[in-house]
Amino acid sequence: MVDRFVAADPVRRRMRRLSPGERREEALVFLDDFARETGQPADAAAARRGEVARALRRTGTYAHTPEELAFGARVAWRNHARCIGRLWWKSLEVRDCRAMETPEQVAAQIFAHMEAVFAGGRIRSCISIFSPAQGDQLPVTVESAQVLQYAGYLQPDGSILGDRQNVEFTRTAIGLGWKPPEQPGAFDLLPLILRDPSGFRHFFSIPDTLRREVAIRHPDYPELAGLGLRWYSVPCVSNMHLTIGGIEYPCAPFNGHYMGTEIASRDFADRKRYDLLPRIAEAMGFAASESADPLWRDRTLTELNAAVLHSYRAAGVEIVDHHTASEQFMEFVKREQREGRTVSADWAWIVPPQASAACPVFHLGMEDLHAVPNFFVSRAVDGNQLRVNRRDRRRNKWLQRYDRLKRRWWNWQRQRDLLLRR
Repeated sequence: MVDRFVAADPVRRRMRRLSPGERREEALVFLDDFARETGQPADAAAARRGEVARALRRTGTYAHTPEELAFGARVAWRNHARCIGRLWWKSLEVRDCRAMETPEQVAAQIFAHMEAVFAGGRIRSCISIFSPAQGDQLPVTVESAQVLQYAGYLQPDGSILGDRQNVEFTRTAIGLGWKPPEQPGAFDLLPLILRDPSGFRHFFSIPDTLRREVAIRHPDYPELAGLGLRWYSVPCVSNMHLTIGGIEYPCAPFNGHYMGTEIASRDFADRKRYDLLPRIAEAMGFAASESADPLWRDRTLTELNAAVLHSYRAAGVEIVDHHTASEQFMEFVKREQREGRTVSADWAWIVPPQASAACPVFHLGMEDLHAVPNFFVSRAVDGNQLRVNRRDRRRNKWLQRYDRLKRRWWNWQRQRDLLLRR
């Protein structure tokens, strides 16, 4: 099914705007990092640098080798400041899908990706990387924030059935021709929506084989099962852009496995999501009253986290608790420090929303270096802040000053361009 309404291009509005000098800098620094970390011979590294520099002068772009693509994707995960689970960055499985060009091919590959990574419940981290943006040519992109996500329906009385976050996206899916169940529920899986290079949108229903959901139960509070809570097994982020060496990949869905608090403390509890905490407290027998006991939320969240972890483990689906994830992140920090690298991290995203002060990451000083390669949402949100990280390179004070002046110049140019376009 196709939507023939083409508005101003939302994909291009999200992309980074790099000057030729910025693209060349990111490309050559990336190639240096690739050569150093993979042990590429010096003559091969020099030849590759020359090849890429010539391609950038002639065409303004270049193509990554499969080895560079895999390395860049793994380093992008290593650099991403909002992910707590980066200890396993080297094990990321990278699928080179740059030859797939049609929405049907892309959707089929994404569904095959989701099928393969489940691995009987031992979920593997994987990324499928499709065609990069080349000049005025855009590849197929994914509009769905995640491959699997639940619908949100606005009810006549103004209440929301399902996921509040997806109310507008649900309207879009229905407008494209997707038909909700005859009796809409709180956990209806939305279709995957793609946008082709011409701007037309296509939707693809989720195959039954990918509808692996976990019913939420608590061993000590059987009444919780009566709420009918469930969640899907594999989280796969599908609408972030991947940038490697100055080349942007607008379609690069990637997955890991869940941390319990993502579902229990955020998806179920957030007021902008399901906002179920009062109902869950009632089902567990906790008085949801500020006057009686203001800590009812704390007890409810603790037991809800226990229920999610219990349910996933009973179903044989991989999940990690927030304390273990915090310890793993601390190990990641130690390994990076041994390699002489500064860890980029965003405190608000790394520290779990549950029992935060009891997790070692709570007391860890953090700074988001905005280093490339990386993933980003859009240039307005976080893309324009991305830059080459020279902190771990030995450069004298004059080169450091040159780097700062160059960065200020490029930032000024971006601001000027934005003002001229208004």
